[in-house]
Amino acid sequence: MPYVREILADGHPTLRKIAKKVDPKEIRAPLFQQLIDDMFETMYAAPGVGLAAPQVNVSKRLFVMDVHDDEHEPAVVINPKIEDLSEEVELREGCLSVPGMVGEIVRYKHAVVTGLDRYGQKIRIEGDGLLAQCIQHEIDHLDGKLYVDRAKNLRPVETEEEEEAAEV
Repeated sequence: MPYVREILADGHPTLRKIAKKVDPKEIRAPLFQQLIDDMFETMYAAPGVGLAAPQVNVSKRLFVMDVHDDEHEPAVVINPKIEDLSEEVELREGCLSVPGMVGEIVRYKHAVVTGLDRYGQKIRIEGDGLLAQCIQHEIDHLDGKLYVDRAKNLRPVETEEEEEAAEV
């Protein structure tokens, strides 16, 4: 049974560490599969569209995401590698580890990431908009970075639109 884990808040040292690469032999282990299930459960309960393992105090290169659109299934990306980024854009963003806050950040409109899925198979995910933003945001977590490091106009969430932006 998956369970909701605690999401670490900014200030916790795990959020500032570069996460360790996952050994492909570890992927099929029941505890690792449990971690993936727990991360989805935690992300949906938050609610959010992405969650990186360091946010639940596991310093491994793994994230889950579900941008709730018709083109993309919920995804698990292990040992992600950005293959392409294009067209800079300023976006409003928040983070489950910085609750109640939102700010503007420069990201790329289009992103391509490769890695392994929950079964250790090679995957490639490509997309624009929220999917691209989510990929970049979660990989930042794996590199020990938070959006607040680069965001401007950081402020408390006030509108429904800002609330949605804060769920990345």
